Amino acid sequence: MSSEDFPPAPATPVLATQPVVLASGSQTRLSLLRGAGLEVVAHRPGVDEEEVKLSCKSGGLTVEETAEALAELKASRVAAKVPGAYVIGADQMLECEGRWFDKPEDRAGAAEQLRALSGRTHRLVTTAVLFHNNSRVWHQTDQAKLTMRPLSDDFIERYLNATGDAVLTSVGGYQLEALGAQLFTRVAGDHFTILGLPLLPLLGFLRVRGVLPA
Repeated sequence: MSSEDFPPAPATPVLATQPVVLASGSQTRLSLLRGAGLEVVAHRPGVDEEEVKLSCKSGGLTVEETAEALAELKASRVAAKVPGAYVIGADQMLECEGRWFDKPEDRAGAAEQLRALSGRTHRLVTTAVLFHNNSRVWHQTDQAKLTMRPLSDDFIERYLNATGDAVLTSVGGYQLEALGAQLFTRVAGDHFTILGLPLLPLLGFLRVRGVLPA
């Protein structure tokens, strides 16, 4: 694979005994894993997430089952190309009162999502699946509940002006670790789950497997 598929890790402290592969183009997940001391290389899995979600929903799958199906598909696609590596696939779904949300396609879509979530409580469902030697060896699904305060049209406009294109990179049109904190009155759930990865259980399993020191 090319160096573009596997970008070099930055000069950060590494505790891992071997590198792992992230089957994702998410910079947030990559930063979380590298920040936790893993040596990580990333490779986009080439999955049509919208098509998979539509298929899962029409088949009656739950939000949790859909997140797991997507995470497994991503991991399996990449694992087939890197025999012997530990490959992490992950996905996050946002559900509010029965509606599934995706990343907004443009500013108007982001504004519509924020109006739809305004004054309501929604769920973020996050799943990670780990493959090794082309077999699934671990998975974890977790969820968080976030209550968004009522947002005025004026605030939404100001928020979108301040966030710029970053608003298009996250489902729901927000990043809780940044200006998205302004949107909420209550957050219940694990911080890493909200950012898109059940990190602590994943690290625990990697210690069991000897990828991280115990």
